[in-house]
Amino acid sequence: MQHAPLQAPPAPRWQQLWREAVRDPRELLDLLGLDPAALTLSDEAAAQFPLRVPRGFIARMRRGDPDDPLLRQVLPLDAEMTPMPGFGLDAVGDGAAKAGNGVIRKYRGRALLVATGSCAVNCRYCFRRHFPYADETAAAGGWREAIELIRADDSIDEVILSGGDPWSLATAKLAELTDALATVPHLRRLRVHTRLPVVLPERVDAALLEWVARLPWPLTVVLHANHANEFDPSVDAALGRLRQAGANLPGFTLLNQAVLLRGVNDNVDALADLSERGYRAGVLPYYLHQLDRVQGAAHFEVPDEQARALHRALAARLSGYLVPRLVREVAGDPGKRPL
Repeated sequence: MQHAPLQAPPAPRWQQLWREAVRDPRELLDLLGLDPAALTLSDEAAAQFPLRVPRGFIARMRRGDPDDPLLRQVLPLDAEMTPMPGFGLDAVGDGAAKAGNGVIRKYRGRALLVATGSCAVNCRYCFRRHFPYADETAAAGGWREAIELIRADDSIDEVILSGGDPWSLATAKLAELTDALATVPHLRRLRVHTRLPVVLPERVDAALLEWVARLPWPLTVVLHANHANEFDPSVDAALGRLRQAGANLPGFTLLNQAVLLRGVNDNVDALADLSERGYRAGVLPYYLHQLDRVQGAAHFEVPDEQARALHRALAARLSGYLVPRLVREVAGDPGKRPL
């Protein structure tokens, strides 16, 4: 008697949606009813740093609007290819702060693990758009070097998972990492920096929620949204599931950090809407970053004096807990530098 061959179980829905992300700038513009000839698209910029954007995120963009704030964050333009003084490949000093393979030590008591180079969306202003992920991820060697480096330094009490986006890893891989970290007795906190609950909320599935609920440390999830339009009911629902899963973890916290971007959120109305919309979804504002001066992102830069004026206006409008701290990351500084 012959038996049907065993079939692998289907991939989680978020992974299927990941694979279906748009990678062709002209397809993106076609979906939005925009004429590529009316925009300064750059094939060279797209070749250097490819477009990737989930279709659910595209659905939140305004059709027919070439200045849509979500579109501007992902569309490769000619402006990226104009060299600008002061903009380099390593804007925040990651290379100098490398402590081991995929381990970055900038601030006392914290170790950042570059868990992966993958992201569900490629943001044009990304400060790690030139990072050598192929050689510098903590996943190499099954996390061994990274874990042993942290184990050897008992001043490290917090691990930050970054990337890329750490939640682009399969949940089993995340569990492998956190199981290994759980053998380090002096760790007290875990932080995850992720954009996935915003751009691909389906990632917050049952397996990820179980992983969150079983963590042995307080968890802080730092999201990254730059505009209120990035939130929709699917994002609200994903964040609600996260809060429920983290309810039994002492100190579970959802924060948002944004980047001040010309043409995206460089006005007080947009910044106020972002803080208020995030708060309605259960997220507290954390940082408003001045742009990291990475090569290819100069067209997004907002002058410091304008940034300070916007921040003052924001503080005059909103309750204090809705006002993010305006900061810049400067290589070699012992912490974020307030502006």
